[in-house]
Amino acid sequence: MSKLPYLGFGLGLRPDHYQTIIDNKPPVDWFEIITENYLVPGGKPLHFLEEIRKDYPVVMHGVSLSIGSMDPINMDYLAQVKQLANSIEAKWISDHLCWTGLNGLNAHDLLPLPYSEEAISHVAERISKVQDFLGRQILLENVSSYVTFKDSSLTEWEFINEVAKRSGCLLLLDVNNVYVSAFNHSFDPMLYINSLPKEIVQQIHLAGHTNCDTHIIDTHDEPIVDEVWKLYEATISRFGQVSTMIERDDNIPPFEELFSELQKAKQLAEKQVLVA
Repeated sequence: MSKLPYLGFGLGLRPDHYQTIIDNKPPVDWFEIITENYLVPGGKPLHFLEEIRKDYPVVMHGVSLSIGSMDPINMDYLAQVKQLANSIEAKWISDHLCWTGLNGLNAHDLLPLPYSEEAISHVAERISKVQDFLGRQILLENVSSYVTFKDSSLTEWEFINEVAKRSGCLLLLDVNNVYVSAFNHSFDPMLYINSLPKEIVQQIHLAGHTNCDTHIIDTHDEPIVDEVWKLYEATISRFGQVSTMIERDDNIPPFEELFSELQKAKQLAEKQVLVA
């Protein structure tokens, strides 16, 4: 297993900010796109992406791989992903360690897996097929969850470690998702972070959420809360420099607000690296 290049500090590329980025060329190190928004040839999204990638590295983040499903892998979709990645020279491709549907039906949600030996074997085999087809490693993100399975015999972090070991994939560590799931399932988020091997963590997501008192929902529509910032500091203290980005998918604020959050991430990370 080998890690990919370090990119620095990036933002999720959203249509609200296309023109601001093109006109002002802000000092952002890289951008992450939602893969599915750019799979249709032609059109405005791809036009803006082509303009922006002239000045910035780009990575791809998908929501449709459904790597944990029992349905066959959608090779037509995967071919589109490969073509786009080659066309825009994507630095890497990521998706989620989850399933999104069954029997051809899409739930349009990122559904958690049972943490079992059977699921490890199933997912690792499918990841290997995907990586062979794409000709590159992929990153998979830990998802937030609100239910658990009776059949789970492992912790989430044990499951992730074994999947990465058997498939050779890397981890997109969503720190907010760790916090959300830890709150919802009453485990220590630092136990999760400290149990991950350093060599598998390639990228970090930071995002906001909605706290409903009894549970937290991963909504990506609010600023990052103090508890997640503290968990991010601890994460960087453990793993060192990891390419980090801010993710906002709803209630999109002005570009300057997200850039300010990104600067905070950079300052916290640099502080932790210096201490280490």
